[in-house]
Amino acid sequence: MLCLHTVFGMELRMTLTFPSISISTDRLVLRPFDMADVPAYIEMMNDELVTAWTEAPHPYTQTDAERWVRRIAPAERSQGHGIVFAVTEFLTQRLVGSVRLLNTDRRTLATEVRYITAPWARGEGYATESVLALAEWLFRDQGFERIELRTPAGNTASQQVAQKLGCISEGVLRNARIARTATEDGGWTDIRTDLIVWGLLPEDLEGVAEQLAEAGGYGAYQDWN
Repeated sequence: MLCLHTVFGMELRMTLTFPSISISTDRLVLRPFDMADVPAYIEMMNDELVTAWTEAPHPYTQTDAERWVRRIAPAERSQGHGIVFAVTEFLTQRLVGSVRLLNTDRRTLATEVRYITAPWARGEGYATESVLALAEWLFRDQGFERIELRTPAGNTASQQVAQKLGCISEGVLRNARIARTATEDGGWTDIRTDLIVWGLLPEDLEGVAEQLAEAGGYGAYQDWN
């Protein structure tokens, strides 16, 4: 949506935003977060791998989760930065992860994607399936030309998702992000890590959905509304 207002004879262009939608695949539904997701979201965000590789607060509290659902996630879309989805199983409606677009540039039609998979849902290909569905919607429906992924050098699972999607490794941002590592006393300490930059263009997705369906037994994009 694009809103125009005139103040003192000057036209002010408001921020373009993504539509509020849900996206369905054979196994998953990507939809906005709601308050019913809070308990599972807290559990997911307190997982050790999520703590290590994200910038989320630790420990992740009820207050953090409620702020995310009520304010932070909706504001990503309303302020034009991107869009946030809860990833749920189609059959059980169980929360299995999250995926979001951020740092969206409407002039270059480019955005960044980040994803988290809950510990109880790993090994099912859910991250790849959800990012593929989001990419197909973004390229086909929204006319975007580039998606960027930035994976910490030590996060091999995240790198595998990028490779399965057909992303091209474009280089390394040295010492570019703060990660965390567990300490002997059971706490956490910050460490610096390189980021591998991956690019995904519309043509990179050609044949990817079919290959993933054959290899993993799950479908790709089905519907959005």
